[in-house]
Amino acid sequence: MSAAGRAIKRAVDVAGALAALVLGSWLLFLVAVLVRASGRGPVLFRQERAGRGMKPFIIYKFRTMPAGADPFANSPREAADPRLTRIGRWLRETSLDELPQLWNVLKGDMSLVGPRPLYLSQARAFTDRQRRRLEVRPGLTGLAQVRGRGEIPHEQKLEIDVQYVEQVSLRMDLWILWRSFRRLFSRKDVYQKW
Repeated sequence: MSAAGRAIKRAVDVAGALAALVLGSWLLFLVAVLVRASGRGPVLFRQERAGRGMKPFIIYKFRTMPAGADPFANSPREAADPRLTRIGRWLRETSLDELPQLWNVLKGDMSLVGPRPLYLSQARAFTDRQRRRLEVRPGLTGLAQVRGRGEIPHEQKLEIDVQYVEQVSLRMDLWILWRSFRRLFSRKDVYQKW
């Protein structure tokens, strides 16, 4: 992507995240209240992830598990996972737990569209080709998420992420955002099966 394209992409990120935060402020407040009522623990979950160029940053999510759950354990693979709170299960299945990452987008840690941010330990284990996914900002949603999400094996997701980096364009970003919005409440492919 050209310098002008990157500048436009960043402008779209800022405008989109700001609009979503303002228009969705009522939803953010409602979810925060529900998470607070779900049990002991903070409303927001914070964790270090690998950003563009391997630069670490703190990602924000609404908490979906009780306080004290291992933050580095495997992600839930089914709705019946006992670690998920009742509201946490619904948040994951609708992807609403990711809404606080709009703040990460505004800060410049993330983009609306890009490879999903992984742990630093995962990023350190990338092959040279997989490391290309670190050439762009991680995204709130991405190509792998609209192609199958939890149905896709991890290694295949990494390859799709690299394909995104190789083909990135504003047109592709808009297509991914549209597909992501359509899938938001489908509750399909939520839990990682691989």
